[in-house]
Amino acid sequence: MMPTDLIVIGGGPGGYITALRAAQLGAHVTLVEAEYLGGVCLNVGCIPTKALLASAEVYHVVSRSAEFGVRAAKPEADWPAMQARKADVVAKLVGGVRMLLGRAGVDVVEGHAHLSGPGTVAVDGAGGMQTWAAPRIVIATGSSPLTLPIAGADLPGVLDSTGALALEALPASLLVVGGGAVGLEFATLFATLGSQVTVVEMLPRLAPLADADVGDTLRTALLLQGAKVHVSTKITAIEAGRGALRARLQGPQGEVIVEADKALLATGRRPNVAGLGLEAAGVRYDRRGIQVNEHMATSVPGIYAVGDVTGGSMLAHVAMHQGAVAAESSLGHKARMRYDAVPSCIFARPEAASVGLTEQAAREQGYDVRVGRFPFNGNGKAIAQGEVDGFIKVVAEARYGALLGLHIVGAHASDLVLEGALGLTLEMTLDELAATIHPHPSLGEALAEAGLAALGRPLHLPKS
Repeated sequence: MMPTDLIVIGGGPGGYITALRAAQLGAHVTLVEAEYLGGVCLNVGCIPTKALLASAEVYHVVSRSAEFGVRAAKPEADWPAMQARKADVVAKLVGGVRMLLGRAGVDVVEGHAHLSGPGTVAVDGAGGMQTWAAPRIVIATGSSPLTLPIAGADLPGVLDSTGALALEALPASLLVVGGGAVGLEFATLFATLGSQVTVVEMLPRLAPLADADVGDTLRTALLLQGAKVHVSTKITAIEAGRGALRARLQGPQGEVIVEADKALLATGRRPNVAGLGLEAAGVRYDRRGIQVNEHMATSVPGIYAVGDVTGGSMLAHVAMHQGAVAAESSLGHKARMRYDAVPSCIFARPEAASVGLTEQAAREQGYDVRVGRFPFNGNGKAIAQGEVDGFIKVVAEARYGALLGLHIVGAHASDLVLEGALGLTLEMTLDELAATIHPHPSLGEALAEAGLAALGRPLHLPKS
C-alpha cells in the first residue's frame, strides 16, 4: 500500500485543479485518470468544440468579406483540415496540463479507481491492481451524455457530442435534439458550414435555462442561418430510412417527420458515480450526483467531490473553482463555494452569456425589478465590426439598484459577462455601473448604457 497526502480520482478540470492547488499548499498529491488528462472538456467537449467553431467563424467572416471592402474567393470548408487543427489544439492543451502537473510534483497514475476502504483507493491499471492510502480523497469523475429512452436511439448515425466531434465528413443534414448550450453550439457549427440543420427542443423556447429574451434571440439567429427550429416538441422515435434517418416529432402541429443524414442527441449529462465504491464507503449520492456541502465535503469525513459528479452546474469553470475549494478545505484552510455569480455561456453565433437571476426568476423571488436593455446596433464598435446582432440586458432591484443579473447576446458575450460576475460578487449597484468609465469605442460601453437604461436615463437610445 502506497501512502500519499491526497488522492484525486479524475483528471478533468475539477480534478487537475484540485491537484495543482493542493500541491501549491505543500501536499504530496496522487492523481488517477482512467482515460485522458483534461477530461471531457479538453478532449471531447469545450475545447474541441470551440476550435471547430473558430474555424466556422473564419469561414463565415471570409464569406462576407465584401461587406468590409475585401475581395476574396468564395471560401470552401475543408472539414478534414478543421479536424486536424482541432486535434492539434487539444494536444497542446492536454500536454500543457501534463506539464503543469509534472512541474508541481503531482504523481499521475493511469487506471480505474474506486474507494476500497477507509482512506484507501484501489487502482486497476496497466500494472494490475494497486492500492493507495490517503487521509484525503477527492472524487472528480465527471459526467457522461444522457441516453434518451426513445426507439432508434442506438441506430447508426445517431450521435452524442463525442461522436459529432469525430465525424469524418460534414453531414448534408443534421437533426439536433436539444436546444441547450451543446445543441445550439453544434447547430451553429454545422449550419455555418452548409449543413441543413433542424433543432428540436421539448420546452417552449431554446436555451430554456437562460433569460427568455436570450432564447428568443438565438432562435431568430438560427432561423436566419437557414436552420429549422421546433420548440414545444418531443422526439418520439428514430427510424432507419432510405439513406437517411427518419425522426418522428410530436409538437403543437401534430406529428412531423424529419429526415436527416445524422442525428445528434444533446439532451444533458449524468454524473459518473457507478463503480466508485460509494455505497461501501458510505458516501451519500443520488441520481443527481454526490451530495456535498459548500466546502465540497461529502457525507464521509476526508472524502470530497468536485465537478460534474456533484450535479448542479455542470460547467468546467465551476469544477475548477470547486477543485480549488476542495483542496484548500481538505488541507485545513477556510474556503467555500458560492453559486450566485456563476456565468454560463453559449458559443453560438451570436454568442450568449448570462450571470445571476433572469428577469422571471427575480420577479418570482419577490424583487421589485428594474430592467435595462441596450441593443448592439446602437454601439459604435459593434457597427464598425459588423456585429450588430443582439443586446445587453441588466436586471436590478429597484429600491437600491442592486445588480441581480446580466444577460448578453452578441459578439464576445462570453468575455463581456465577466463584468456582471464581478459586479455580483462585489454587490454592485446600477449607480456604480454607470459611474464606471468604459473605454470608447468598445462593446463594453453597451454594458454602461444598459445600466443607464435601467436607471431611466440612457444616453445613446432615442427618447421615447
